[in-house]
Amino acid sequence: MRKKTQLIHGGIFGDEKTGAVSVPIYQVSTFKQDGPGDHRGYEYSRTGNPTRHALEELIKELEEGKRGFAFGSGMAAMTAVMMLLNQGDHVLLTDDVYGGSFRIMTKVLNRFGIEATFVNTSDIHTIEKEIKSNTKALFIESPTNPLLKITDLESVSKIANANGLLTIVDNTFSTPYWQNPLNLGADIVLHSATKYLGGHSDVVAGLVVVNDEKLGNDLHFIQNSTGGVLGPQDSWLLMRGMKTLGIRMEEHEKNTSQIVRFLTEHKEVSKIYYPGLENHPNHDIAKKQSRGFGGMVSFDVGSAEKAERVLEKVKYFTLAESLGAVESLISVPALMTHASIPADRRAELGITDGLIRISVGLEDVEDLVEDLEQALRG
Repeated sequence: MRKKTQLIHGGIFGDEKTGAVSVPIYQVSTFKQDGPGDHRGYEYSRTGNPTRHALEELIKELEEGKRGFAFGSGMAAMTAVMMLLNQGDHVLLTDDVYGGSFRIMTKVLNRFGIEATFVNTSDIHTIEKEIKSNTKALFIESPTNPLLKITDLESVSKIANANGLLTIVDNTFSTPYWQNPLNLGADIVLHSATKYLGGHSDVVAGLVVVNDEKLGNDLHFIQNSTGGVLGPQDSWLLMRGMKTLGIRMEEHEKNTSQIVRFLTEHKEVSKIYYPGLENHPNHDIAKKQSRGFGGMVSFDVGSAEKAERVLEKVKYFTLAESLGAVESLISVPALMTHASIPADRRAELGITDGLIRISVGLEDVEDLVEDLEQALRG
């Protein structure tokens, strides 16, 4: 089954009992049992809900894994995955991860004895040098947020496997339509499903898929124990959004390629970050491991003052957190999504005050280019 067909017919299609072509919303907390402990597959909605289960089956198939899990947010999903580790364990993470990922590792999970080191995972040798005796996992974003750096997922998975580490990949930017990390050797893939999977700025959710039954059992135990599950209404809404993921991702990329061409030629833009550019450091790796380059672009206008002027003047790019929706969004990572990262660390990574990140939406691309053109005019 090809991806667009799978998005519509994958998982659990419709309702056999009534013939409904959409999975029903089971707005229920508990289920009648035929006898003590004798239930029909569901007993309590924290443990399992039919609507959430349909979503979990869908993402499992899309990512070609063994089991899928739906959480109340992307950060809830990441938290549950990190709970697979123990006190004293060490994690290597991509250096320019999403600010929320940096925050939870350095401000929350560190209090429970989980250590974190942030490294340039685009450099295989750097990873190998940073592995310690208590390192248990490698957490990768590829492409990264906001610098769109690419990690060779197959190569780092081999390094992780050779050292007995879990390979965890945040696949939010690419989605399973463009990239399948489990097929490249990863053990766990996660998504902020709030973004491209939902696609309409109307649901907050997180999804995880694992490649191993034991990992699945362990993660379900954590999910059931801690309770950060996605509700049935949001599960249904997310499935509805995912049906159009394929055509949306193709249109996002089509619009993005034209915007990148425009930015490349603009004198006010000093640097562009987009893996689809041939001069991107790991363009060939992105081309090898992904079927598309996505709809996220970051570019530097040189200063905070210039960035602020652009934000004030755009008409069709909405100044907002998040990404991956039908409407185009714009942000300054240093002041928004990555504000929780210390200024000196941002400077070290290249997340400058003049860096602008755009999530290219589905508007007419001519309108978007004209909008950026007038905003960059000075």
